[in-house]
Amino acid sequence: MNKPAILVLADGSVYQGYSFGAKADAFGEVVFNTSMVGYQEMLTDPSYAGQIVVPTYPLIGNYGINEQDFESTKIHVRGFAVREECYQPSHYLSTKTLHQYLAEYGIPGISGIDTRAVTRKLRSVGVMMGIITSDKTPQQALEELKNLPDYGSIDYVKQVTTPTPYQWEPNGSTPTHHVVVLDCGLKYSILRFIRQMGCAVTAVPCTMSANEILKLKPDGILLSPGPGDPELLDYIVDTVKQLIGKKPIMGICLGNQLIARAFGAKTFKLKFGHRGANHPVRDLATGNVYITAQNHGYAVDPDSLKDGLEVTHLNLNDGTVAGLRHKELPIFAIQYHSEASPGPWDSTYLFKEFVEMVKGGKY
Repeated sequence: MNKPAILVLADGSVYQGYSFGAKADAFGEVVFNTSMVGYQEMLTDPSYAGQIVVPTYPLIGNYGINEQDFESTKIHVRGFAVREECYQPSHYLSTKTLHQYLAEYGIPGISGIDTRAVTRKLRSVGVMMGIITSDKTPQQALEELKNLPDYGSIDYVKQVTTPTPYQWEPNGSTPTHHVVVLDCGLKYSILRFIRQMGCAVTAVPCTMSANEILKLKPDGILLSPGPGDPELLDYIVDTVKQLIGKKPIMGICLGNQLIARAFGAKTFKLKFGHRGANHPVRDLATGNVYITAQNHGYAVDPDSLKDGLEVTHLNLNDGTVAGLRHKELPIFAIQYHSEASPGPWDSTYLFKEFVEMVKGGKY
């Protein structure tokens, strides 16, 4: 049996379990994800930077880790808290266990905890900071937690963005258009879909200026998902303001919030966020309902929308804004993940709509 460990939340709640992965402590905002599969994609999703993730599905690690399902170059979660860790995965693509993968990147995990109790706590009280430790008492862990920075005070986007521009790998076809993706916490699946649509794709750092982006001669610009509070990202909002009206723009998740803020709207923190692969979203124009993948802790205030932005989609669980479109300019955005990974592909059609908008752009 592994070494005993505890997960301590900022309100003093303590959950007993056993250590796996790296033998280290970790602190971060504790959040839960309701997906039944996709733990490898969760671990490598940059939007989880600074967070301890609690999957609600009870058995994690049963199909191991493979070389095809990475969404970035490394693990981004601070820690992983699961009900049951699988020691012997069964899948023909598996190359290592979850324990081995976490240990390789220095990320601690805790297994054997009551993840239902943690989820109920976060749903009723709201997300909060927490710490995983195997060598501190609950009192020591809580004292340390009180002296650590709050999740909402840190710009994680600068920590996860690419340091230099790069082009996504070709897929054999000759690209007809060029899309620049502003990397605020980019998942590889976004690049894969855009490339499959026949476009050359260049990912650029979140700090790249509008002039530098336009010098790359893009036919369209995509604002990626990413971690943290959009109120800390005025430097990106200023860039978006300078790109408005220059090229067609699509925003995903954090990109949706950045577009809203660029037009003067406000954002706010959700009580426990939306994280999972089963969130229903209604398209207000057609009435169609899509099951979507989501991973965010902030949302756009619909009452603050102005300057031509309008709501196009609503989250049916809580009525929050799930999509925006400009009434005149070629700009639209969604608060969910059209690339899924993990999750359903109900919304991949939006990439086609974006590429059609790019092809029809007259700039």
